[in-house]
Formats: sequence, C-alpha cells, structure tokens
Amino acid sequence: MESTHTTDSTAAARRARFGSLPERIRQEDMVEEKAATPSDPTRYAFDPEGSWRSFSCLAVDLGL
Repeated sequence: MESTHTTDSTAAARRARFGSLPERIRQEDMVEEKAATPSDPTRYAFDPEGSWRSFSCLAVDLGL
C-alpha cells in the first residue's frame, strides 16, 4: 500500500511539473534584426610597407 501511495505522489508531482507544454514563442521574439555596417575598403587594402609584419619567419625573427 505504501509503494502505491508513493508512486501516486511522485506521478502527481511529475504531472504538476511536466504536465503541459511551455508557452509558444513567437518568431518575432526569436529574431533580432540589425543593420549591416558598410564595407570599409581601407581595411582590406594592400599596404606594402606594413605587409612584412603579418608573416612569421624564423629568418626574419633572427634578423638574417
């Protein structure tokens, strides 16, 4: 008898906690729209004076 009462109380607790689905979330609440930033052409421009800094070479590190 005790195990039936325990099973009933655990089933009732489970039903109270998981008995219904959560509220539906609207698509508008899940999507965030942001304006795109314009492209900066100077960011990707080639700089021959500064291009040597982007390479890692043992000979350059040793000053050879």
